[in-house]
Amino acid sequence: MITRIRKWGNSQGLQSSRSVPTEARVGVGDHVRVSFQEGRVIVEPVSRTHGSHDLRALVARMPKDYQVQETDWGHSVGRETW
Repeated sequence: MITRIRKWGNSQGLQSSRSVPTEARVGVGDHVRVSFQEGRVIVEPVSRTHGSHDLRALVARMPKDYQVQETDWGHSVGRETW
């Protein structure tokens, strides 16, 4: 594929066909890592969680003997159903 660098406001960007992000498994708003190697620009997806916590890391920190307990949040305030 051949495309061109375009100007968007004060920035420059590379416009691509729909197949490029699909093949790279990225979408609008996803984070990518840009690196340079021997005159080439390499753009690759960053494995990142949405938000500030990684669920796998949080679960790994749980004690092995952890038991789930029900929490009483009190009486309904609005139209909640329990």
